[in-house]
Amino acid sequence: MLPIKGVHVVRSKGRTYTYAWRGGPRIHAEPGSPEFVAELASLTVGRQALDASRMASLCAAWRGSDHWQKEISAKTRQNWSPWLDRIQEHFGKTSISAFDRPLIRVAIRKWRDQYKATPRAADVGLETLSRLLSFGMAEGRLMTNAVVGMPRLYKSDRSMIIWTSEDMTALEAVSSPQMIAAFKLAALTGLRTSDLLRLSWSHIGPLAIEMSTGKSRHRKTTLIPLYGELREHLATIPKRSTTVLTNQDGHSWKTGFASSFQKAKTRAGVDKHFHDFRGTAATRMYMGGLDEREIAEIFTWSEEHVADMMRRYVKKDELLLDRIRRLDKLKPRTSAVKPAVKPV
Repeated sequence: MLPIKGVHVVRSKGRTYTYAWRGGPRIHAEPGSPEFVAELASLTVGRQALDASRMASLCAAWRGSDHWQKEISAKTRQNWSPWLDRIQEHFGKTSISAFDRPLIRVAIRKWRDQYKATPRAADVGLETLSRLLSFGMAEGRLMTNAVVGMPRLYKSDRSMIIWTSEDMTALEAVSSPQMIAAFKLAALTGLRTSDLLRLSWSHIGPLAIEMSTGKSRHRKTTLIPLYGELREHLATIPKRSTTVLTNQDGHSWKTGFASSFQKAKTRAGVDKHFHDFRGTAATRMYMGGLDEREIAEIFTWSEEHVADMMRRYVKKDELLLDRIRRLDKLKPRTSAVKPAVKPV
């Protein structure tokens, strides 16, 4: 594509995205085609007269801001960009001030419900709109965020799902040594997939695994004690690369891990996610004697969240077993109790 003055080109993960200008709307037509020229012309007509009171202006301002470019990760921008395009297309001519009125929530719900057949995707769209409105508040162009408090469509809470020993056995029976090393390490550490795959031998000290977490943009550090079972598992993994986990060629996982795991769990007949190993690890650590505060520190969760998990998976069983023990101690009534005298 020949450079065109004013057109902004972004390359991310092998794909190219073209925008009418930096912070402007995306051009969907093939670069260099007549359709591209026509779309660019239609988007740039009257650009100087862009109405600052309309949502299209706020969308453009967010895309061109330091917040969008520097504070949001490239992966998140990639996920949100198509939704920002849809928001601009649907709400672009709506006045910004309308989003400070209660009735706008009805319009937002109707827009979201267009995508309810794919609830997880619809929730990404709603999250993008919410972040846009929060940006508008920070810029002094909005008083409220109309999306706050609006229920999401996708209800699953994966943190409350764990892998049982039966699941693990079934998965191990159909997995490669490299995949077994990965999911066992996940169940013992609770590391997120991205952190697990970049875990290097240099992160492992004499007493603990210490590394910054990608989810926190490396502002938080997890400290996982090297307890016996974890230490033993690490000793079984050959050191073939700087990273602990490697593919069958002995290289760090760059691509293919997710699809390899998906194939293995399909063969095993287990309908759970890799991310569910976090809850599995947390439960294991609690049953091993760590308290809720210590687990919260390791997983960078709130203590309330950990307490809720333990109530569901550990304390529930403890309470039931205690009640069973108490009920089993009850002595059956003896025949010494005389029946009531029947009237003649």
